[in-house]
Amino acid sequence: MKIGIIGAGSIGQALAGHMAKTGHEVMVSNSRGPETLVELVRRLGPKARAATRQEAAAADVVILSVPWETVPEVMSGLPAWKGRLLIDATNPVLLPGFRLAELGGRTSSEVVASLAPGARVVKAANTLLAAVLAADPRQPGGRRVLFMSGDDEGAKKEVGNLFGQVGFATVDLGSLSVGGRLQQFPGGPLPTLNLLKLD
Repeated sequence: MKIGIIGAGSIGQALAGHMAKTGHEVMVSNSRGPETLVELVRRLGPKARAATRQEAAAADVVILSVPWETVPEVMSGLPAWKGRLLIDATNPVLLPGFRLAELGGRTSSEVVASLAPGARVVKAANTLLAAVLAADPRQPGGRRVLFMSGDDEGAKKEVGNLFGQVGFATVDLGSLSVGGRLQQFPGGPLPTLNLLKLD
């Protein structure tokens, strides 16, 4: 499967590493251009390549992992979604002070979905610290928990299978409006919780 990563920060790199190790073709993009990602893709291995934002956004599955203030610009001018899967790993944080962005009463993933008409949006991989997310999810006695939420049951099943291949145990929190609020940072009760599902 082709997986596009939009955003090559610590979260994007962690997810790219897991997906490449699992055997997926990974296209990594950032705001500065593919030529700045040469060293990263070398470390990720032969399954990874640098791409433009538009190329990454045309993949079968797209992972969004960029600073919140850049989301509207990053999501503009992308190929038509046509039912493709968009995994939203962003958090609506404004700096300084880790303030919650103004969302107009919606969750951040509902905002992302409004910027990606036709995409099947699933919120996932946003609650763990980057170093924890990057580590092997298979731990002695169990697997690390990854929360997710979304309005499309089929999309959530696909995301659950994808992260299950990596070794995570996914927990479905429900819709973007309900589950998305639980896993949203800042404000939700679930971010930074490092839980294991016991074998």
